[in-house]
Amino acid sequence: MGNLTPVLGLRSFIRNIRASGLVLAMPALLLLSALFVLPVLILLSRSFLDPQPGLQNYAELLSSASYRTILFNTFIVSTTVTLVTLAIGFPVAWLLAVISRFWAMAVFAVILLSMWTNLLTRTFAWMILLQSTGVINRALIALGVIDTPLALTNNLIGVTIGMTYIMFPFIVLPLYATMKAMDPAVLRAASLCGASRLQCFLHVFLPNCASGIVAGCLMVFVMSLGYFVTPVLLGGPSYMMLAELIVQLIQSMLNWGLGAAAAFILFAATLALYALQIRLFDLLTDARKG
Repeated sequence: MGNLTPVLGLRSFIRNIRASGLVLAMPALLLLSALFVLPVLILLSRSFLDPQPGLQNYAELLSSASYRTILFNTFIVSTTVTLVTLAIGFPVAWLLAVISRFWAMAVFAVILLSMWTNLLTRTFAWMILLQSTGVINRALIALGVIDTPLALTNNLIGVTIGMTYIMFPFIVLPLYATMKAMDPAVLRAASLCGASRLQCFLHVFLPNCASGIVAGCLMVFVMSLGYFVTPVLLGGPSYMMLAELIVQLIQSMLNWGLGAAAAFILFAATLALYALQIRLFDLLTDARKG
């Protein structure tokens, strides 16, 4: 009987795996491991082993003033784009939630059409619009608003405008879903209880939109951290971001160790933000239940 115990234990283990559905998920897990987990581990190992074992790559990234400036630019640009996108996307999402279905679908068609347009095409279009002889500057001069063309490219303004346009749908969609799911009777009840419009917005409407705001802002911020094309074309060398630095370190300088360290810092920041999102969602869920 003692010899059969390991066999029975193995059979019980296999039955538990089958019951949990792990067998069905195994192909997906193997594919994910081969295409994502293994490359990440290889990249992480190169950040510690290339050109020699140690933490010198991370030390160089954090001690160099130039690299710290690039890290700072990355988070400043991402934060600015997130705030501007939220400021524009919130009223648009609210408008989509309250207007008729026909007009909402029409506006959604325009928003989705912008998402389906090639990214490089959209960025080049903004380069033409924002240049000193572009449509925007010529229109402002013709209206008498300005006398000389504004510098709208190769700076933070150009990057913010271009990336806000690209990120706009990613904050409108979660906000719209949250607002559309809100029960209008809650706002009417607050109004009947004597709350002003501002109080209804601050204490009823805005807290109910918190999950959509968190999801949309995190999505925009994380995507902005790793953006490459738009900052390169509209920002110029003065506003280099971490993604462009990684490309230059690996493709131009062939410095795999330093490039891998920069990539892993970006990856770690993304994971930390997702962990923060999960924590915030848990807090919001507990607050609603309470």
